[in-house]
Amino acid sequence: MKVLIVEDALPLATVYSHHLARASIDTLHVETGRDALSRIRKGGISVVLLDLQLPDMNGMDVLAAIREEQLPVTVVVVTSSGSIKTAVDAMQAGAYDFIVKPVAEERLVTTTRNALERESLTEVVADVRKASKAGAASGFVGSSLPMTAVYKMIESVARSTASVFITGESGTGKEVCAEAIHKSSLRAKRPFVPLNCAAIPKDLIESEIFGHVKGAFTGATSDRDGAAARADGGTLFLDEICELELNLQAKLLRFLQSGTIQKVGSDTLKKVDVRIVCATNRDPMEEVEAGRFREDLYYRLHVLPISLPPLRARGADVLELARHFLTQFAREEGKDFESFSVEAEEVLMAHAWPGNVREMQNTIRNLIVLNEGPIVEADMLTTFQGRTSRPRRDPSAVPRQVPVSPLGRAEVVSSGMESWPEITLALGQPFETLEKQIIEATIEACGGSLPKTARVLQVSPSTLYRKKEIWASQEDRVENAEEDETQPAETRS
Repeated sequence: MKVLIVEDALPLATVYSHHLARASIDTLHVETGRDALSRIRKGGISVVLLDLQLPDMNGMDVLAAIREEQLPVTVVVVTSSGSIKTAVDAMQAGAYDFIVKPVAEERLVTTTRNALERESLTEVVADVRKASKAGAASGFVGSSLPMTAVYKMIESVARSTASVFITGESGTGKEVCAEAIHKSSLRAKRPFVPLNCAAIPKDLIESEIFGHVKGAFTGATSDRDGAAARADGGTLFLDEICELELNLQAKLLRFLQSGTIQKVGSDTLKKVDVRIVCATNRDPMEEVEAGRFREDLYYRLHVLPISLPPLRARGADVLELARHFLTQFAREEGKDFESFSVEAEEVLMAHAWPGNVREMQNTIRNLIVLNEGPIVEADMLTTFQGRTSRPRRDPSAVPRQVPVSPLGRAEVVSSGMESWPEITLALGQPFETLEKQIIEATIEACGGSLPKTARVLQVSPSTLYRKKEIWASQEDRVENAEEDETQPAETRS
């Protein structure tokens, strides 16, 4: 993210650039309002330090143009002490903050960093809103970072005709993903034919895929098209693909290579145009190594892989899904449920959801049928697959008071278990940095379990999920910025 300095006095602009460079903030400089607008319109600018007295136009006119064109930048006005009223007017016109000349280094750096953070948060909110819309259009509910990546992947692979291999635990929505790919593709007006390879008897699966002719086997009283023929021009979704027997895998491979099908009991070949999307809840490479899945078929199918995250890794999506299903099932069952209590939400966030979204659906429908609203209380969520899911406070997991040593360092020790590790925190760091170090160390000590970490730290699990999403987003932005820095200057510009 770059900061554009709009200042006609070169000495001042040089001082601003020097101060910001010392704070590792990348800057550009222009001297006129027209040059500023031209550079902003090109993109790549996050924050503008705008002097109000410019040689060609008033800074307020620049601000008005930014607002009228809805250019995605945060503006900080730089003004002399005699024009503070003008600066206030500029803030009312859309500026984020103002700095009074002469500018102190600390004030300049702090205000610019705050403006950059504001712009980053604006981008995160925009991404979340876009993700929510994309998810809704795809049939998904949720706007977490893992699901945002899935939505982007769906959008990308939909434009291709290559095979897609979806992996994920049972109940994560693999068929929803496959159908979303089909609906977003050029084949959307043609059939989407799903086939669960694990739900069909082994002696009938070949007929279900390729079809059969009359008399091909006992019970074949007439000719019948298989799923591949019915999906001609569209998409064939083969769920639980790893359940296919090896001999049928060979026939499927031949079909993928030739684009032709042969009905059971027939000598005739038929050409079909089908895009294959398949899915499994197993690790396909482990199946290949174990000899249960053909390696050549794996590489034929595994062209565009999509991995669906388990519900426990989707953070606040748990509550978003719960509210969605509460509204949907309450309407279907004629109940007056409206929302969850805070305690009930903590129970939902603490549960591991081994059955993923499917388990969530069953849980919400169960509590609606067996209880009355309008608020879902924690005691209505007493069982998950026969086990209590209500979080219990672990008395041995209460952190001891943090002692501060004479050396200006704080040692954090959690009492109650000899196996709890000790960590040393250096004072003088921002609170957010210390907080992140403590939380990440506790998560590691808890074996990666966020619910357990929440009990140890005595916070809501949803708080930890939100913080992890924010940290992941910040790390992605840092990585992208580092990648930009490694590119040649002419490429970055």
